[in-house]
Amino acid sequence: MTKRPHNEANLSVEEVQDDAAVRRAGGEFVRGVSGFRHALGDADFPAEPGRYHVFVALNCPWCHRVTLARSILGLRETVSMDVAFPNRTGDGDPAGANLWEFNPVRIASLTEAALPECTAETGTGQGYRFAKEIYQSEGSREQSLPILYDKQSRRIVSNESAEIIRMLNAKANDLESSIAEGERPDLYPAGDDNTPLRDDIDALNEMIYVKINNGAYKAGFSSSQSVYAEAFSGYFEALDILERRLSADDRPFLTGERFTDADLRLFPTLYRHDPVYYVRMKLNGARILDYAHLWRWLCRVYALPGVASSNALTHCRQGYFGRSWNGVVPLGPLLPMTYPEAYSHPELGG
Repeated sequence: MTKRPHNEANLSVEEVQDDAAVRRAGGEFVRGVSGFRHALGDADFPAEPGRYHVFVALNCPWCHRVTLARSILGLRETVSMDVAFPNRTGDGDPAGANLWEFNPVRIASLTEAALPECTAETGTGQGYRFAKEIYQSEGSREQSLPILYDKQSRRIVSNESAEIIRMLNAKANDLESSIAEGERPDLYPAGDDNTPLRDDIDALNEMIYVKINNGAYKAGFSSSQSVYAEAFSGYFEALDILERRLSADDRPFLTGERFTDADLRLFPTLYRHDPVYYVRMKLNGARILDYAHLWRWLCRVYALPGVASSNALTHCRQGYFGRSWNGVVPLGPLLPMTYPEAYSHPELGG
């Protein structure tokens, strides 16, 4: 298990941890650093079909990156998956509060029924109830999802979503993707000819992570008005930049004609914005529906094969609002139509 020094953080992947305790005490939300950073293709973790497993929660946007990559890259059949319940355990649970659990019979308050996507834990062979038990088996105190897991060695490969999606992309052939090379998206193309494209992706990813992906959490989960206001402003400034980028030449995706890693990282946040983040994260400056080009981009990505089925807004609503002070989940928005149905209607935007 290896970590980057805090002063070497990749700002498109993780948040600088300098003075984290002081910043948290001042009301700022500071995301921690993932501790498991091995790679598929290492001697200990050869890229083989059927060997790897992902543990996710569908409400979590970092997990959504992984489920998106797994679907878009044609790896559903060769990389298995378990889905945690979208709310963590409460104060009354004998095992403790705030734990991700694999519990397919737990009842969601939104639907008053079990969520069909939720599963038991099947990846380790131990039938664990909690994600933290997977970490404890390696002597770690971490508890986060997603996890990329090696079923053969019974070890965690990685719990950093940005790196997991790059690995799945790079090793899609070795993992026996169901989509032929040349037909499936290449999220981060290799080779000297693609250096300008990778540079563009890297620059976009830094802004998207800092201002939008993590910025949404800084707005929604910080307890300082000034920290919230700064995050709010940064979030909508970044959306304005992306709207202008898409509108300048009416390009279909952020870097041009091809869907890349940058589009994949942006999608989970914007997918959640109108039905969840607008209220829960206090990001009520505008809806994505109010941005003509971003809305059409969102609908375009949603229409790609495997995208719609890679997540469930029921889990997002349950997960975010179910952990609010009273646990009540809003039923809207209803106009101009319900979500995610609206994502099939690009004509609604702008």
